[in-house]
Amino acid sequence: MTTIAGYPVQLDVEYPDRPLNRLTTALRIFTIIPIAIVLGAVSGGTLSTTVGNDAAQTTTTVVVGAGGILFAAPLLMILFRQKYPRWWFDWNLELTRFSSRVALYGALLDDRYPSTDERQSLLLAIHYPDARSDLNRWLPLVKWFLAIPHYIVLVFLGIAALVCVVIAWFAILFTGRYPRGLFDFVVGVGRWSVRVSAYAVLLTTDRYPPFSLNP
Repeated sequence: MTTIAGYPVQLDVEYPDRPLNRLTTALRIFTIIPIAIVLGAVSGGTLSTTVGNDAAQTTTTVVVGAGGILFAAPLLMILFRQKYPRWWFDWNLELTRFSSRVALYGALLDDRYPSTDERQSLLLAIHYPDARSDLNRWLPLVKWFLAIPHYIVLVFLGIAALVCVVIAWFAILFTGRYPRGLFDFVVGVGRWSVRVSAYAVLLTTDRYPPFSLNP
């Protein structure tokens, strides 16, 4: 496999070279719910309820989450100040790591329950940029548009990855192992997705993401 050397976003997952837990694999769609709720709480969200009759209805909005990926604030800072505050970067990085651990648990890549802070089997590194020397102040305004080809490809890759996860689910139930070829493909799709996110959403790099599953 060809390595994309020097790209400022790297993701890998340690292959579980051991029998995986078949019970938690079989029930993964249920066991993931608590940590998914925690992820939703730190990712931000609202809950709206409507009360009243047809003639007079009142909508109440309750905030059930806070935070989420910072996008608009870094964009404005890069645009007007050419700065990317380090603590904003650290927040986005750690939230991306957390959400990735939940995602790889859901994709059956690891049977250990996702930690909110420990890195476990996930290796995700994003280079902290020097906004003045590494980032074009105007490019964040159009990155979402430039990334459209990647979004289109990722839709089809995501479907293929889902099929691989279903096949792996049966394989783990019968053999206790995640087929290595399927594992590498699913990780590759996640790697591709994170690189696009770092480019178009996290705004940490101006290097266009490669059309590649390779590390």
